[in-house]
This record gives sequence, C-alpha cells and structure tokens, in this order.
Amino acid sequence: MASHEVLQAFVQAATQGSFSAAARKLGKSQSTVSAAVASLEIDLDVVLFDRSSRKPTLTPAGHVLLQRAEQVLEASSRLELAASQLSQGLEPKVTIAMSDTYQSERFEIALKAFEHRYPDLELEWLIAECEDLIALVQSGRAQIALIEAQHIYPPDLTHSPVAERTEIALFVAPTHPLARVENIDSQALQQHRELRLASIISPNETRPMGRVWSAPSFLMLMEMAQLGFGWAELPRWLVERFGNAELVELNVRGWPRSVAVDALWSRQHPPGPAGSWMLSQMLE
Repeated sequence: MASHEVLQAFVQAATQGSFSAAARKLGKSQSTVSAAVASLEIDLDVVLFDRSSRKPTLTPAGHVLLQRAEQVLEASSRLELAASQLSQGLEPKVTIAMSDTYQSERFEIALKAFEHRYPDLELEWLIAECEDLIALVQSGRAQIALIEAQHIYPPDLTHSPVAERTEIALFVAPTHPLARVENIDSQALQQHRELRLASIISPNETRPMGRVWSAPSFLMLMEMAQLGFGWAELPRWLVERFGNAELVELNVRGWPRSVAVDALWSRQHPPGPAGSWMLSQMLE
C-alpha cells in the first residue's frame, strides 16, 4: 500500500502542475518527489504522468487515480484529527435524550453545526419522557436531556431552562363523542378514557383514577387517540406535523397550557467537550 508521503507527492505534482512546484509546496527536493511518483507508478503498475514534454501531464489513468488518492488522503486526515481529539479528552459518543415537548429550530441549527465541527463523532438521539429522561441522565446513558420543566430534580443533576416553550392541548379523533362537544369541563373528561404518559422506569409511581390507557411516548399516545381510544394531552407542534389532520383539539377551560423546557445533565457524568459545546448552543 502506498504511503501517505507518496500519495501526497503524487497529488501535489498533479495539482501544482510540475514536480518542482510540488517539491516547493512539500518542502522537499524535486528528486524526492520524482522518485516518490515513480515508486507509486511501479507499485500500481500504471503510468500516472506523460513525461514526453517539458511539463508532465496526467494520463487518463492518472486522472482516475488522482481522485482516489485525494479520497485516501482526506480519510487519513480525518483519522488523524479524530485520534488527536480523542487523545485530548474528546468523548467518542454524545447521547442526547429529548422529550417531544421540545421542538426548536435552534436545535436543528445546532445539529448541523455539530456535524460540521465533529464530523466523525457518533451522535445518538433518544426520545423519552419525564422520569425516563431523568433515569437516562442519572445512569450516564445520556449526557444531556431536554425535559418538560420539573419543580424538583434529584440533587445529582443540574438543569437550566431553554428559551423555547411549547403548548400542550387536549385532542381526540373526529369520531370520538367529545369531538362534538363545544365546551368541556373536567367532569365530562372523566367520563371518557384518558390516554396518559407512563414512565417505563416507574410505571406505577402515579397511578391515575378512572379509565386509563398509557404509553411512554407522545407519538404512541397520538396514534391511540387517532384510533379513537380516548383523549390525550399532546404537544400542538407534534399534532400539526404528524397528526395528518386526524385529530380535533378540545375546548377545555385552562387548555392549551404553556410548557417550559429544561436542559438537564449530571454532576457525576458531566458532558465531555463535544457534549458541552452542544449544550452551550442550546442554551444561548
């Protein structure tokens, strides 16, 4: 396999237009560059340059292999960068756990910037709610969580509010009896099945009274509501984007309600450099 230095000599000779210009660019002698290119031609059993004139020009095979050589050098450069970042303490993976109550253009912009800044770093994006989000951060499974703001957090967690808020409203399928009622009170709601969020970690922590079906995500609750199984509290943005106009918003006093969102991270498992950078983008 051709060495990094040999490929650099070939690429520079091709892009600079001469062996002498390539030598100046690389800080080497012309004979060293010429020997490297000749060695590559022998190894590949291909003529890369037509040397019949004073100025060597790429052969058709040389044009094809130039692209491949540039790809190899780019991959090698990315490998060296990734190794350097890891050796300096960059985490190999960032996991962000998010509630569907959080929806923000800021996060989408931050993701694009993250991809540009850390192109080879693995990013994992989880969806969870309430106690499940807290458990993910406490265990170190996720470095950052975006959660509907809570009154109290465990002492080992740190939180900070994000600028964006969301609205949660009550929805049913058009065929549901409540869809035909203009003004609905709490007593009317209690006569019909509630579709409620339930934690995977602590499913029985707050067992509600009455007829209830539960699920650990808003998307699952939305699908249950679309099928006519009951009424559900759902983020308005989620219904607008994924509800396919198959839900009706209920007119209930006190609804919709505005929801604040916190960014959450652990004191015991704090985000590394990349996670901290991502967190700073969301808290700007």
